Amino acid sequence: MASRAIWKGQLRLSLVSIPVEIHSARNSGSQVSFRQIHKPSGKPVRYQKVVQGVGPVESDDIMKGYETDDGEYILLEPDEIDAIKLETKKTLELSQFVEVTEIAPIWFDRPYYVVPSDELAEDAYRVVRDALRKTKKAGLGQLTMRGKEYLCAIRPCGDGLLMETLHYQNEIREAEPMFSGIEDEAPDKELLEVATQLIDKKTAPFDAAAFEDHYAAALRDLIDRKMKSKKTPRAKTSQDDERPEGENVVDLMDALKKSLKQSKGGSKSSSSKGKKKAS
Repeated sequence: MASRAIWKGQLRLSLVSIPVEIHSARNSGSQVSFRQIHKPSGKPVRYQKVVQGVGPVESDDIMKGYETDDGEYILLEPDEIDAIKLETKKTLELSQFVEVTEIAPIWFDRPYYVVPSDELAEDAYRVVRDALRKTKKAGLGQLTMRGKEYLCAIRPCGDGLLMETLHYQNEIREAEPMFSGIEDEAPDKELLEVATQLIDKKTAPFDAAAFEDHYAAALRDLIDRKMKSKKTPRAKTSQDDERPEGENVVDLMDALKKSLKQSKGGSKSSSSKGKKKAS
């Protein structure tokens, strides 16, 4: 399956603008995923938004709440949050450059490939790539996407450019409280020598293909064997089991009855409202 760009715009270096596309570097399709199935009926388990003492609620009645230190919630309307979302800009400007080794691994978040949008952009793209490669620098900039602003670092990767989103400073915990109890004493020289020799002996060029996710391999093998076996229990969803997009498909009347029992009865208004929804 061809990769689909998650962002299209201009990569800018001073007065030079290069049309580029950004693609995720992660292969999420390689992971095995499951759905929860109700064993007696063989139907998928679904989740509903429920308020204690009220029962299922509609999405339009849900607000975002920020919990304060006093245990209260500051309620925010969706329109208020939408109003401060940043407009998606079509420019990623490299505003600063740093040594690649200067950015500690703890700052990196997610990797993306940056590729030229067309053949006309390739010459300028290669110039920026080669300049970063020659100087061993990474370019820093901020990218606006999906209403949020991301701090990014761009550096050479093979024949192209790799963009990695970075954490902001307030997102990283201070390491000192974690390590403060570890005393900084001089190690035993003999033990240090043995450890150093062992590291040297096992040193080799990095090759991710040399490492296998044994759990994922065993899981796929189990699934393959279960698929081939006629004794494997199976569940087949009907068309009615498919969830319409943007809706919570639930048995509202049943859920409301259970909620009323838990709350030792409810008001007439809430009961009639539940029946109206169920109809």
